[in-house]
Amino acid sequence: MSLRLRLTLILGSAFVLLWSLAAVWMLFDLRNQLTLSLDQRLASSARMVAGLLAQLPPPQQGEGNTPLSTEQLGIPEGIACQISSVRGEILASSRAAPDSSLGVVGSGFHERTIGDLTWRTFTLVEGDMRVTTADRLDERDTLKRSILLAAAAPVLLALVGSLLVLWFGLSRELSPLQRIRQALAQRRADCIEPLQIEGLPRELQPLVATQNQLFKRIAQAIERERRLTDDAAHELRSPLTAIKTHLQVAGMTEGETARQALANAEAGADRLHQTLEQLLLLARVEGRLPFDENLQYSAEQVAQMAIGDAQQQAQPAIELQLLDASAQRLLDMPPTLAIAALRNLLDNAQRHTPPGTTVSLSVQMRGDKVCFSVRDSGPGVAADKLAQLTERFWRNSTGEGSGLGLSIVKAIAERCGCELEFANTGNGFCVSLLIVTRAAGEV
Repeated sequence: MSLRLRLTLILGSAFVLLWSLAAVWMLFDLRNQLTLSLDQRLASSARMVAGLLAQLPPPQQGEGNTPLSTEQLGIPEGIACQISSVRGEILASSRAAPDSSLGVVGSGFHERTIGDLTWRTFTLVEGDMRVTTADRLDERDTLKRSILLAAAAPVLLALVGSLLVLWFGLSRELSPLQRIRQALAQRRADCIEPLQIEGLPRELQPLVATQNQLFKRIAQAIERERRLTDDAAHELRSPLTAIKTHLQVAGMTEGETARQALANAEAGADRLHQTLEQLLLLARVEGRLPFDENLQYSAEQVAQMAIGDAQQQAQPAIELQLLDASAQRLLDMPPTLAIAALRNLLDNAQRHTPPGTTVSLSVQMRGDKVCFSVRDSGPGVAADKLAQLTERFWRNSTGEGSGLGLSIVKAIAERCGCELEFANTGNGFCVSLLIVTRAAGEV
């Protein structure tokens, strides 16, 4: 069901209900007022005739059985009126009155059935005279139906008109949505340009703005993936070419030269394997794929496991410093990601620290977070290059690294709500990773 039809049904039903209730109330009140007015007309007519009777001289009020003249009494045409004595003798009668007596013993309003007709009567007793006025109920009902129909017709016409105005009004006001739909339907599948639609109402402008923000994020994601593809192709081409060259050398030579060529090919394969693992980890982190979300490790456990993964022979030693009780705090993030982030930081620090020095990993509380600080004794990073540290495949110096380590750390930090800080110290470079924690025993 379309939005226009649904809105029309909801609002139209509300209109019909409200107009119907108002019409019933108005017509019921009109019917009561009309009945009251007709009764008042009968009473007024009777009082008028009684007043005329009082003005006639006594001789003209009839002697013996001589009836009074309706012309003398001025009885209005179209109203049933009878003048009778208290004994029931009819003295005068209008043309609309029946031949039988309309009067009753008591005064006031009554209903009488004479023949096939029912009359609404009003009797007024003045001395020895009784004045009765009456209306036929069938004529009253016909009059009421005519008046009620005349009053109901404008209400019905207004209701139908309101529904038509509602339908066309909704069609006109919902047309901007149709314009947005058409603009999206006419776009190419690869088009990520922002929507440009003029004359939109204020309520729909945030919708288009949000859609344009989505297009912008999609464009950034596409650009990021394109750069990743280009950089990965470039980075993987070099070790593959080197491996192929070393294998060719090994095939054409013998002895020590062949063994050295095979060793170099193996080292290139290791480098290629490491780069591929880094790319896969980065893709998993940015793709929001699940990790071991239910496991909980303390800060010390994560630090020890990261050191175990990063510590290798011929690499600078790693010194762990537990500065306070933060080591026993549980990290509020998947331990796999925490270990991967610290391992990349330690590996990066080992690569840039001079031989004979150590890499320091300190753990301490900073507010409600555990701060892992990795310090090396290297030359540091120029201030104008700090913003490039987390770019993919960017290296601060020539080396064996793939340039993905800090990019992975940044992606992990953004996914898990961590903070990443870089700072040059007096004798090296420091990277701090702040991770939200939960108290031991907290669920």
